[in-house]
Amino acid sequence: MEFTIQVNLSASPSEIYKAWLSSDGHTKMTGGAATASEKAGDDYSAWDGYISGKNISLRPHSIIKQSWRTTEFKDSDKDTLVEIQIRGNKTASTLTIIHTEVPDDGEKYKKGWEEHYFTPMKEYFSK
Repeated sequence: MEFTIQVNLSASPSEIYKAWLSSDGHTKMTGGAATASEKAGDDYSAWDGYISGKNISLRPHSIIKQSWRTTEFKDSDKDTLVEIQIRGNKTASTLTIIHTEVPDDGEKYKKGWEEHYFTPMKEYFSK
């Protein structure tokens, strides 16, 4: 399964990109403890270790590609792929998440993105 979801945020692409790839920024924008890096090939985790993966490729301030899995995945499940696209200007951006190779219960993850990322990010970036 794959899906694409979007959210509009009151932040520049640079602000969103930097927050996503910063341990402190990611933690603050989502409310869940995170470790992050601005280097391709580095590991990351989010939501107190519930989500983990690797940075696959990074295009500063516009595209983040990561492998992605949760602690609910079976050892035999392969990682899913997440592409985060950020488009906008100095005051507003559209963040698009394209999540591919998702297990059958993908609707649960789609809802998770909306509840545990988009909702807290809207609040964080509106301050």
